Amino acid sequence: AYPDVQFTFLGYTFRPRKAVDKYKRVYVNFSPAVSRDALKAMRQTIRKWHLHLMCNRELSDLSAIFNPILQGWQQYYGRFHGSAMSAIWQHMNAYLIRWMRRKYKNLARHKRRAIYALGRLARDFPNAFVHWKMGCLPSVG
Repeated sequence: AYPDVQFTFLGYTFRPRKAVDKYKRVYVNFSPAVSRDALKAMRQTIRKWHLHLMCNRELSDLSAIFNPILQGWQQYYGRFHGSAMSAIWQHMNAYLIRWMRRKYKNLARHKRRAIYALGRLARDFPNAFVHWKMGCLPSVG
């Protein structure tokens, strides 16, 4: 019955969301999650890094450069309703796949192979990126 049921404050959008109490009952709660504008700004920041053009760098170099920023985003925005950050983690994985396809020429024309190769790297080095630690990994066949 009200025209505005949500508002944005400090990068969080407060709106009605489903919640579960300690007795496993579902109810509507007015809780925060990362806002659409903050998600858009994070995606644009990832795009501005030109990660896919850093073919001369190794995975450990990329991790040292970008992981502190990703960790800061996770600590700030992932505090409430952390699953809303999954779009950012998938976006970062997509750019890492593009990096692999440019770095390793045998993957250049094989997107699925690059996804699998990045998934193997993520499982071999799960602490390289903060979203890999949380389990947001590329698929592996």
